[in-house]
Amino acid sequence: MHPVAEAPLPSAAGQEDQVRRVRLFRNGANQAVRIPREFELPAQEAILRKVGDTLVLEPVAPLPRKGSLEALQLARERIRTLGPWPEGYEFPDADAGQPALDDVAL
Repeated sequence: MHPVAEAPLPSAAGQEDQVRRVRLFRNGANQAVRIPREFELPAQEAILRKVGDTLVLEPVAPLPRKGSLEALQLARERIRTLGPWPEGYEFPDADAGQPALDDVAL
């Protein structure tokens, strides 16, 4: 067995990380790995980053259902982080290039 697979590595929090040796396999044109149950991520999607020669897999929290109160609260928080529009910013003319509207008699 590879020495890395036998010895736990210290984590940033001072705790010991779990280590398990796994096999890689091909799934069509992709390389894949089966994630053991004890390493299962609490998500349906993940972000995969490459840092040097290391792959980092992080769970992604599911997005709230469209139109739900949670989705609206998340959108409000994201908008707040944007801050005010830059001074002098002009919104683009959404009607530019469109034919003139007909008058409507009610």
